[in-house]
Amino acid sequence: MHPWNSTVGSASLKLMLKLLPRLFQRRILIEDSMKSKVASLFTAPMALPPPDPQFVLRGTSAAVHTLHFSCGGPEPDIPLLFSGSENGFIHVWNLKTHRVDTALDGHGRKSVYCVETMGGKDRLLSQGRDQRICLWDLAEGRTSVMDSVFTEHVGFCRCSLLKVAQGRWLIAMAARSLEEVQILELPSKTSVCTLKPDLSCGSQPVLLAGYEDGSVVLWNVPMGKVLSRLICHQEPVMSLDFDSEKAKGISGSSEKVLSIWSLNEQQNLQVYKTHELVNAGISDITIRPDKKILATAGWDHRIRIFGWKKLKPLAVLDYHTATVHCVSFSDHSNPRERLLAAGSKDQRISVWSIYAQT
Repeated sequence: MHPWNSTVGSASLKLMLKLLPRLFQRRILIEDSMKSKVASLFTAPMALPPPDPQFVLRGTSAAVHTLHFSCGGPEPDIPLLFSGSENGFIHVWNLKTHRVDTALDGHGRKSVYCVETMGGKDRLLSQGRDQRICLWDLAEGRTSVMDSVFTEHVGFCRCSLLKVAQGRWLIAMAARSLEEVQILELPSKTSVCTLKPDLSCGSQPVLLAGYEDGSVVLWNVPMGKVLSRLICHQEPVMSLDFDSEKAKGISGSSEKVLSIWSLNEQQNLQVYKTHELVNAGISDITIRPDKKILATAGWDHRIRIFGWKKLKPLAVLDYHTATVHCVSFSDHSNPRERLLAAGSKDQRISVWSIYAQT
């Protein structure tokens, strides 16, 4: 529902730097005759079949709900993939051996649905259904929770993390009152503000939030006010991502539509285009860091790849046997090494090398 007067919770959040002033400086035909049909067999290029996964990671013993790569370090730094599972474990996967280096247990066997590194692979943030956000110290082989934040929100809304200075982050998370968003500073856990219409606070970023009424809302965090609100879906927003260079975002819901929306110079959200899917239900959406392709995680067990510029369908990756909960692109510095990982209810993580040179 409307964030001004509703009591409906946010389904997904994205926190980003306020770079709006810079955003706008970059701105098979079927023939009637059998003869034509036969001829087209020899003239039209044949579509390549979708690839198989480069490898598959097994051993979580539960559905996989979130993934996060840490591959940007120089050699001999080992590329890692963090996964969070329904059984409360976080697995740290070594992408050279394809095995688990470490299993972390800090959420009381409650589902983990967000993991993210904080400035390096030795510091980790995780969020679970135990209503805790845990901060981990993984340096020198340690596996301890060094601090945690209790959240009063009991839903599945993932928090969003933004680095604002060396050793300092802002974290946005759904509050107890379901239409509100709470902003904290880490590691001090100081409350910056709670976003609701009658309050102000002293911070710099803007925030995009997806709500259960299908709307996407742009918040001005320093003023604590809504800048723009756009109804994008008829069902709850399940996931969203935003491209600050193109001032364009994308969201998915439990329906059969991807909504692409843009942000104009007046900071108003407007529908850019929509794309109808074959099957309903999008669990997750992520745009690759180079802004060339994006991936969606589907309730129909499939991963779909699109070109980001025109939302052209590029591939359907059909490997999993249950809902795909999450997708994540690696942060390899060498484009040839770039990977896509997908986590599923079938307890497997598929890892793909696809359009690495695109």
